[in-house]
Amino acid sequence: MTEDPVVLGVDPITRGVIRNVLPAIADEMSYVLQRSSYNMMIYEVRDYCCALVDPDGALLCQNVGGVSHFVADLGVVVKDAVFRYGTDGFAPGDGFITNHQAVAGQHLNNVVTYTPVFVDGRLVCFALVRAHWIDVGGMSTGFGAGASVADPWFEGLQLNQVRLYESGLVDDKVLGIIRDNIRFPESSLGDMRAQFAACRLAEERVTELVHRYGFESFTRTVRELFDHSEARCRRVVEAIPDGEYFAEAFLDNDFVELDRPLEIKVRVVVRGSDLTIDLTGCSSERKGAVNSRTLAGAYIAYKSLTTPEEPVNEGSFRALTVEIQEGNFMMARYPAPMAAWSVALPTVVDTILTALAPALPETIPAAHSGTLGGAVIFVGRQPETGARFVTQSIEGSGWGGRPWEDGESSSVSVCQGDVRNAPIETMELKWPILVRRRALRCDSGGPGRYRGGLGLITEVTNLVEGTWKLSMPSRDKCPPWGLWGGEAGTASSHAFRASEHAPLIEVASGQIPAAPGSTAVIRTPGGGGWGSPRQRPAESVLADVVEGYVSLESARDHYGVVIDELTLTVDEDATEALRKEKVGSDG
Repeated sequence: MTEDPVVLGVDPITRGVIRNVLPAIADEMSYVLQRSSYNMMIYEVRDYCCALVDPDGALLCQNVGGVSHFVADLGVVVKDAVFRYGTDGFAPGDGFITNHQAVAGQHLNNVVTYTPVFVDGRLVCFALVRAHWIDVGGMSTGFGAGASVADPWFEGLQLNQVRLYESGLVDDKVLGIIRDNIRFPESSLGDMRAQFAACRLAEERVTELVHRYGFESFTRTVRELFDHSEARCRRVVEAIPDGEYFAEAFLDNDFVELDRPLEIKVRVVVRGSDLTIDLTGCSSERKGAVNSRTLAGAYIAYKSLTTPEEPVNEGSFRALTVEIQEGNFMMARYPAPMAAWSVALPTVVDTILTALAPALPETIPAAHSGTLGGAVIFVGRQPETGARFVTQSIEGSGWGGRPWEDGESSSVSVCQGDVRNAPIETMELKWPILVRRRALRCDSGGPGRYRGGLGLITEVTNLVEGTWKLSMPSRDKCPPWGLWGGEAGTASSHAFRASEHAPLIEVASGQIPAAPGSTAVIRTPGGGGWGSPRQRPAESVLADVVEGYVSLESARDHYGVVIDELTLTVDEDATEALRKEKVGSDG
């Protein structure tokens, strides 16, 4: 390659090309990962993200739809690696793997692979993929070990910045250690190879880009992109009235100390174009594995407030200050248990947004479900081969009503990007199960002028013996709250039927041994309502009843709308009288 010219500025066309090519590289990494992975959590559910990060740990890009709560925890992996190995400690063809909680505290199933990207002998950036493996040993099978594990060693295999490939050659001894410590090596190691393939693809694309425009033009454009993203965010923050804003919520407990809530207290400070999110009032480290080391809650809230539809990079967060102390449950110190690291994050995001509701009453929605979805996890053996399998899906839930329309139904949380549930046809084709029902959950959306979105009710029968792993409800006592007179959404719940003719029994959570013909029922939460439900037009309430979203009883008791059960028409006189009566009783 010829010497780079002196770059005083980058022309708009070059800047525009590089600006769009960078996220396109991350998106292409995503496609490679999906096409070549073994695990439905990756190729169907999409529980992963792909990114480029510079040697200083600055995020260059992340794929569209990449899991949102991974955004804050990729740069720290690179910073730690450079601190350990030095910038001269990497070589072309190297490949690293890590999931250790001391750096980016998540559950051990979230495994990061990364490779250094060299162009003409110069380290330009790192390509990273974080993806959810179905098993890393210990108690990790499925979505993770759960919140009751005592430490990381119970959870599974810990990989701490391991150089698995050196100059293109795999370390078979390390690979053997990984293989021997996981239950589904064909799946997990297949996913690992897919992750590295995506990273190698990124190496090729970055090399092409730098060769075409030159290293100086590339780096100058990246700096300009950061500046541009920062400026865009600052303009949004400047429109928010200066002040200090507060809100608090909680999880029922940490799943170990059952009588002690996990407190989430936030203070948001707006000064001009600077925004500070103070999380120092949140609970300290807990015995339950709800701990983490992440700024994801603050980052997601800030991004959703500022430029949610624009590509994300390091500049997206320059004007944000996050105040959080070591020992906070979201900045926990290793080896605090972190297997359920993300369970609190949706509530953290909701609480930050709620704090700003007085300043942005026509922007902020009511709380969404506050959960990472209803987990469908069944572990058993294939009847023909005896091979072990894991059924996995994430069932969506409701979002909060908005100042202009109802909340979305059956969607994953704000922390999950493009994560989605597994298709019924694929689940039944791959595993000996029968999905009897997947439907919107009536009356789960919080009543309001704009109703909260609905959760789901999913019923699955296992056709072979095995074990159900039901996720732990975390917000029964603090369900998705409403705003401006809107009411709370319905919390999650689970039920279990031991055989076709056995009664349906409500269950809390945990592992349930299941004989063939048992059925698990997963009910996900609805979002909170926005505005008084008595201000919702009667015809909208009627439409909800006809569609099965709202029951006749809820229409009367919460919305003050009387509907004839036989004709499904609104009794206008009775409705007017009931709404006046309710207004009087509320006054």
